[in-house]
Amino acid sequence: MQRAYYKQNRLKQLRAFCYAAQSCSMSRAAQQMFLSQPSISLLVQSLEQDLQCRLFLRHGPRIALTDEGRALLELALPLVEGLESLPEAFHERCNNRVTGSLNIAAGESTTLYLLPDIVNRFAGLYPHILVALHNASGNDGLALLRSGAVDFAVGPILQVPEDILFTPLFSYEPVLITPVGHPLADKKRVTLRDIQPYPLIMPPQQMSTRGIIDIVFQQHNIDYTMKMEAGGWEVIKRYVEMGLGISIVTSICLTGGEKLARISLRNYFPGRSYGLILRRGKVSSPAARKFIELMGPGAVTNAGAAGQPGRAPRRPRRDVAAPQRPSR
Repeated sequence: MQRAYYKQNRLKQLRAFCYAAQSCSMSRAAQQMFLSQPSISLLVQSLEQDLQCRLFLRHGPRIALTDEGRALLELALPLVEGLESLPEAFHERCNNRVTGSLNIAAGESTTLYLLPDIVNRFAGLYPHILVALHNASGNDGLALLRSGAVDFAVGPILQVPEDILFTPLFSYEPVLITPVGHPLADKKRVTLRDIQPYPLIMPPQQMSTRGIIDIVFQQHNIDYTMKMEAGGWEVIKRYVEMGLGISIVTSICLTGGEKLARISLRNYFPGRSYGLILRRGKVSSPAARKFIELMGPGAVTNAGAAGQPGRAPRRPRRDVAAPQRPSR
């Protein structure tokens, strides 16, 4: 009788399984579904009985997916997410009006410099949609994406995992910034040897830019002198303007209103691509689709393909140049 009861609640079984798989925790799945932990365990166990396979390896409170569990998650997660977004999709279809909310993960530079224009246009078109920006980048942003806490992420990514789809949309170049009047300010091109005598204001170790700077200087067997370490591009630009040192930044942070000289370092450092980061198999909500449409045609194409498990989306042939900001 118990098995028949759970069989009639297949969606509940699959929701319990997907939430537990995403969070690697039965207790967290219970919190999401407003059920007790034993109820979640029973739902998952009944699903395992129905499918005649083990979905999780259990080590005390810790759980991990089996190969069968990973296969089921790939099939079930788009179905669960699609059903949960059904009210918003139905409202959009019947009333031609997008409802709901939107959660985006993005790092500080993306939030400050790339997203404001897009968010402003989105807010003008859909004023009743609540937009939540989560300040998370790198692995933290991917964790939010995998757990379903955010609809998508926006930013750069150095290594793309198999379960993630990255669509590059905007390209930015590495730039040396100096105070106005600095000996290097009037040079059209500089070498690493030119930079070596002057103290650098560096981003902290946890920023990917710092690691790239270290690698490039090591590859050319050149040392640099660090004057100070500062977190955030706005802080670094401010101290360079004050004449406390020079720095190497990504051009995304330069608005044109700074009292700084800038010299391209593209001959030494790779450019950075910022774009849309999606979990493969993720079914985008109506609100997410509308925001992605504002990001560009390439984003729309790959967002649609991301929601189809097993299909490898096409990558754009090249990055789209970043929008030019007017000088102030």
